[in-house]
Amino acid sequence: MSICINLDILLVKKKMHSKELAEIIGITEQNLSILKTGKVKAIRLKTLAAICKALDCQPGDLLSYES
Repeated sequence: MSICINLDILLVKKKMHSKELAEIIGITEQNLSILKTGKVKAIRLKTLAAICKALDCQPGDLLSYES
C-alpha cells in the first residue's frame, strides 16, 4: 500500500513551476522535489495547507491511495 502525491499533475494544471511553488510555500526546491517524487515519509499539515492554498486545491487532489 502507498500514498501517491500528485503534485506534478496539479502544477501542470495550474501552469506553475516547482521553483515558484517552493518560493510561495517557503520550502527549498530540494524538499519540494523529494515530496514530488514520493520519497517523503511524512508531510506537515502546515506544508500541505500551504500547497493547497497556493494551488487552490484540496488535500484529496494532492494525495491518492494505491494498494
